Amino acid sequence: MNVDIAIVGAGPAGLCLARSLADTGLSILVIEQQAQQTLQEPSFDGREIALTPRSVRILKELGIWQRLGPADIAPLRSARVLNGTVARGLHVVPTHGDEAELGFLVPNDRIRRAAYASVEQEPRITLACGITVEQLALDGPLARLSLSNGAEVSAQLVIAADSRFSKLRRDAGIAADMHDFGKTMLVCRMALEKPHHGEALEWFGHAQTLAVLPLRNDEASIVVTLPPDEMRRLMAMDDDAFNAEMRRRFNHRFGDMRLVSTRHTYPLVGVYARRFMARRFALVGDAAVGMHPVTAHGFNLGLRGVQTLAALICRANSSGRDIASVDLLRSYQRMHRRATWPLYAATGAIVAMYTDDRPIARHARAALLHASQALPPVRHAIAHALAADDHRRFRLRRHRS
Repeated sequence: MNVDIAIVGAGPAGLCLARSLADTGLSILVIEQQAQQTLQEPSFDGREIALTPRSVRILKELGIWQRLGPADIAPLRSARVLNGTVARGLHVVPTHGDEAELGFLVPNDRIRRAAYASVEQEPRITLACGITVEQLALDGPLARLSLSNGAEVSAQLVIAADSRFSKLRRDAGIAADMHDFGKTMLVCRMALEKPHHGEALEWFGHAQTLAVLPLRNDEASIVVTLPPDEMRRLMAMDDDAFNAEMRRRFNHRFGDMRLVSTRHTYPLVGVYARRFMARRFALVGDAAVGMHPVTAHGFNLGLRGVQTLAALICRANSSGRDIASVDLLRSYQRMHRRATWPLYAATGAIVAMYTDDRPIARHARAALLHASQALPPVRHAIAHALAADDHRRFRLRRHRS
């Protein structure tokens, strides 16, 4: 089988890239190990994606945003960052009166479903589901893939979108710097007695990190980060005990908290590939940059990479040039590294600073957070994570509650 582009991985990044290229006339094959039914109707996985205004614009251009229902989208009007038991912190709000939101929260499974629906009927896109790549060869005039169903695929360009633990990245000989934070993240939805007013909360407590992402109907996505052994104890609780434990951990800030979804856990591992390209090969999404979720920015960076790579491919294709030239792929690598590395590095620094529970570190980070109005690196890293956008400004202020 010969195609122009083979995309391995039908997660949101892979599907958005396929949709970005659907009108180019190029033949596109998307290979995914999950069954087609799973892609059509993905299950709730607990993750809520915080989309920046830039990401919303990209999804609108792709026709994906329009496939989301009103109930799928929750406005993010402001955000707070707190440290330990200190009441002061950062408060992030829109600058102008006509800007009501910092961004929007959408369930990951809804984005996946909408992205799949956007490519399902595209005539130039072929979906190969329930199939894995057994072998990758990049040493010939075309890239070659050997699939688990016995098929052989030749492509001008292979793009890996197969998660931060990408097998294809390793098969292409690309090393990645991985940082295992030694923590586990729990995500679920809970109904809150006290309203959240559309405000997100990031709370760096002692030996734990807590977050509240505001959803509709006074529900919220709850995020708890703990050491694995403590997380196992939390997951073993029945619903009533879990509700009581959440009320305690959040210091009764939201009154009664009641579980309204299943609970899901994920290991916290950050990944940054040392290269984003090889000969006739590129990385997108988490295969290129897998962010720590404290910034809620992983999919936004993934979309930015999709936009960058798709624009380069479209430009080359329209002018009759090689869509997988070394120069094109190096341009993508340079542009995406410039867009991602500062935030990735800043995120690592923030996580290291705010999860160090030594007394001296607690006092230092409290002082640093209070003074962050005068410290651009910290201020910009936190704000960029919550409201990153090239054409949008926001305001940070000290907050007392």
